[in-house]
Amino acid sequence: MTQRERIPVQQVPAATGTALYARREPIQVRHVTGLYQRLRDIGMGGSLGLYFLLPWVQYDGRQAVLFDLPQRRFDIFGLSFWPQDFLFLAWALMLAAFALFFFTVLAGRVYCGYVCPQTTWTRLFSAIERWSEGDRHQRQKLAAAPWSLNKLWRRAAKHSGWLAVAVATGLTFVGYFTPVRELVPAFFAGHVGGWALFWIGFFTIATYGNAGFMREQVCLYMCPYARFQSVMFDADTLIVSYDAGRGEPRRRGVRKDNGTTSAGDCIDCNLCVQVCPTGIDIRDGLQYACITCAACIDACDDVMQRVSRPTGLIRYTTGHALAGARQTLLRPRLIGYGIVLVVLSVLFVWQLVDRVPLQLDVLRDRHQLYRVTSDGFVENSYRLEVLNKSQTPQRYRLTLEGPDVLTMIAAPIEFAMPGGTHRALPVTVRFDPYQDPPASHSIWFRVQSLDDPTLEVRHESRFITPQ
Repeated sequence: MTQRERIPVQQVPAATGTALYARREPIQVRHVTGLYQRLRDIGMGGSLGLYFLLPWVQYDGRQAVLFDLPQRRFDIFGLSFWPQDFLFLAWALMLAAFALFFFTVLAGRVYCGYVCPQTTWTRLFSAIERWSEGDRHQRQKLAAAPWSLNKLWRRAAKHSGWLAVAVATGLTFVGYFTPVRELVPAFFAGHVGGWALFWIGFFTIATYGNAGFMREQVCLYMCPYARFQSVMFDADTLIVSYDAGRGEPRRRGVRKDNGTTSAGDCIDCNLCVQVCPTGIDIRDGLQYACITCAACIDACDDVMQRVSRPTGLIRYTTGHALAGARQTLLRPRLIGYGIVLVVLSVLFVWQLVDRVPLQLDVLRDRHQLYRVTSDGFVENSYRLEVLNKSQTPQRYRLTLEGPDVLTMIAAPIEFAMPGGTHRALPVTVRFDPYQDPPASHSIWFRVQSLDDPTLEVRHESRFITPQ
């Protein structure tokens, strides 16, 4: 390329003061009341009440729900679960997953909007904020105002309330793993252990940060559910939607333009944006940030009533209904999730009812298959691991089932065990080879409760003799 053909280069001064990332502006949510917000309050009250009160419930003289990690035992209303009962935990997680799938396909992200812990605690923190600093426009004015005594005490009241709820949340969480009636007095007396204090502090900070400051950021960037929800949605899923056919074109404050140009029902008041906890505009269509809280529905219905227009401009509906097509409630995917959910629920309940609160494991002597005594007897050694899974003391009888020539020696025939305890029993089984030809046999150890004969377990093992 010659000098004449070269493209001229112009020197442009570098831009100054340009940031790579814009500073996040906090979303100031406007308070709204209505049918769906009352339902959310009921869900929030139920979730918070269950969380904070459940550790204090007593059942049969002990804490009804206690996850005792040092003892490796979970007590839930009279039922004790051990590491050997891991199958029940797996089933419970699968039930929760399929219930989530079923209700998402049916009605979108109702879990996020009504019972999600992040939504619940954020709504509680927002109520404290509204009580101390006022509604949306008052909080905006307070944030823009210079520091004063009024601003200082309002901010102090807000953060004090947040901190009190956060501490109660952390203390209650640890109360599920440590007896709460001992933990709370010890905490306020300053006698709580190091690990308990660490986890109380951890969940206090996590609650204070997530519900007080991060809020919608958790839903937008940290929660994976928002990302894969679209995989479960279809055109017949109930979602919060704006009826563009009825609302467009928007006209602020009017619905008719001199009686000649038609206008939609949307008066462009932006209340649906102001009440959204994630700051989206539902009129832009379905978005992954929508948590289906229906605050925009309550706000829009209130506006429509005030301007004498029909409610439902924003409503729970389906994509097919908005397009004027036929909608189908029962479709294959929803039916499939429902069938799996019912089958898992039935199996879970059946296994729970059929569960025997007694476990027996038999371990053979690892050092030798058998031993021959000086008297010529053949002996096999075993260790029986007996676990009383119930919360009450039990008396048991141990018996051996097998050929008559086998006798059990050096073992307790009857023994007692407190509730929720484990015991190892050394057992020796003897065989006289002069009474019968030597041969190996299958044997069964049987443990039965003397207090409740229906509690019985059997475990198979093998008696080995010289060939």
